[in-house]
Amino acid sequence: MKELLFGTAYYDEYMPCERLDKDVEMMKKAGINVVRIAESTWSTCEPQEGAFDFTHVERVMDVMEQAGISVIIGTPTYAVPTWMVKSYPDVIATTVNGRGLYGARQIMDITHPVYRYYAERVIRELMKHTAHKKCVIGYQIDNETKYYGTAGNNVQERFVKYIRHKFHDDLDAMNTEFGLDYWSNRINAWEDFPDVRGTVNGSLGAEFEKFQRTLVDEFLGWQADIVNEYRRKDQFLTHNFDFEWRGYSFGVQPDVNHYQASKCLTVAGADIYHPSQDGLTGTEIAFGGDMTRSLKQDNYLVLETEAQGFPGWTPYKGQLRLQAYSHIASGANSVMYWHWHSIHNSFETYWKGLLSHDFEENETYREACVIGKEFREIGSHLVNLKKKNKTAILVSNEALTALKWFGIEASAAGPGNTWYNDVVRWLYDALYDMNVECDFIWPESDNLDQYQLILVPALYAAPDELLKKLDRYVKNGGSMVATFKTAFANENLKVNYDVQPHILKDCLGVRYHQFTFPKNVGLAGRITDHEHDTEAKVFMELLISEGAEVMASYEHYNWGQYAAVTKNHYGNGTAYYIGCMTAQGVLENLLTDALKNAGIPSLSEKKSPLIVRQGINDFGKNVYFYFNYSAEKQVVTHEFSDSTDLLTKEEVRTGDTISIPAWGVKILEG
Repeated sequence: MKELLFGTAYYDEYMPCERLDKDVEMMKKAGINVVRIAESTWSTCEPQEGAFDFTHVERVMDVMEQAGISVIIGTPTYAVPTWMVKSYPDVIATTVNGRGLYGARQIMDITHPVYRYYAERVIRELMKHTAHKKCVIGYQIDNETKYYGTAGNNVQERFVKYIRHKFHDDLDAMNTEFGLDYWSNRINAWEDFPDVRGTVNGSLGAEFEKFQRTLVDEFLGWQADIVNEYRRKDQFLTHNFDFEWRGYSFGVQPDVNHYQASKCLTVAGADIYHPSQDGLTGTEIAFGGDMTRSLKQDNYLVLETEAQGFPGWTPYKGQLRLQAYSHIASGANSVMYWHWHSIHNSFETYWKGLLSHDFEENETYREACVIGKEFREIGSHLVNLKKKNKTAILVSNEALTALKWFGIEASAAGPGNTWYNDVVRWLYDALYDMNVECDFIWPESDNLDQYQLILVPALYAAPDELLKKLDRYVKNGGSMVATFKTAFANENLKVNYDVQPHILKDCLGVRYHQFTFPKNVGLAGRITDHEHDTEAKVFMELLISEGAEVMASYEHYNWGQYAAVTKNHYGNGTAYYIGCMTAQGVLENLLTDALKNAGIPSLSEKKSPLIVRQGINDFGKNVYFYFNYSAEKQVVTHEFSDSTDLLTKEEVRTGDTISIPAWGVKILEG
């Protein structure tokens, strides 16, 4: 891209009064250069079957083009119109809870042929009205797409075909691999295949969820093929992936394999929401950005993020600007708010945009004006920032699903409260706080050798081929940190029946036969100290060293003979294993050792709330971001080459002291 995109979603259809010219005037004042339209208003574009009305789309495009503001068109397929459901009620997805009722968005069966017929038709009509417009720079297919739990008869019939292909029509092989003899779940004829919604078999249930994720890949690819028939070569194709939601963007999305689903796109995109005010740490911005950038190992688009958001997210002074540069520092080429104005009716009435319900200027809007001005001034130095990270985290949708079926804290009392993404974020958050940037990789990735250190959180379900790949990576000189619950079961959730941790036991230099939950168990060893909580948390494997250095043992009268954290030299590399969850301080001590061993320095000796990020710009120069995620001034020594402050033009030499105000940012080019 030639410039940073600074923009917002805009819905002329929702306006309670005529606003377009005034809104464009205010957008221009704020430096907004792009809007995203059309993605949620199918019933306005096609009010009755076959009767199309693109008035709102066309008038917004015309005014934006005249104003010099670019437009991203979203296909409107994620919320179906009433007439379709009235005529064809079975387009609504059947899930584990039965047939849904009309009302919410994303309630349809994305495989249904009737839905596909009408979706294709409205996409084609929309493309005919938009692809030729000069202002249209790209397309977003659908919106935060998932499979929406769809599990009706047509989906299950496709699943049976999928299973027959997987097991080469061998029922005995399927029954054996999935353990279906248990509780008389054995299937002795394909015609007897039961409704998978009722299964208690984790292998079968997890395989069905894996299959459901492939429906998203196919659906987005199908839409991409249609759009590609019309879009110009200079128009990009993207999608706004979202993440596991815990009141904000938290972790790996359970219902979509982003790595596979992004293959049909020309540029990856994301929606990233996060705590604000005193809860703003920048972690979720960095996590979502690092994950999205890693999909194509390239720059990406932030298609939605918060302006005011819910009332609890109304930003403090300086935070909107801090958030914007936080996205850019991860490699984003855009910051786009959801949305421009706060709507006056319906479900998201109080999810506030840049403007409040009164449409007047406010503190958030005025701060957006500052951001827009700065993006115009220094954007050429920040667009297309590239990363050369030497650390990566391996994430797996299959492990995530497996640990939903067999929870980390699962007991007779229930599944517990610790999940796969808690382990992912435990590792990621520690790196982030230590000012170590990282990429993400997936089981399908073939670029392990470009990293000096790979972190492997709770890889519970994995094929032998993946474990052998990790074994070779370490043997050939890489460093790896793996956690509890790794290499326990194969890709079909069949528990490995040799000594744990299976193929990795030689690489890790440990074995274990038992595990339990820590109760009044401490940790003692060279990575523990009196400054940090040394309690063993959540889950503990009783590790027996077979040549590995014991970095911490369990401090307990009964468990004291067992190792908790180990380090093993294997071939030309080093493998660490963490047998339990620990406090962040202990984890950071371990990671400090692993990073030093791998030859990876942190970007600053300071830790959160002072966060340092870096990238290489189009001029081949290093750009350093110093972020202060706190209400107190932060002071740091500039440890990099002599640089220039991009905003003040002041020279900053190596060793100079930099002061960053509350919720502030400094951007240096060196």
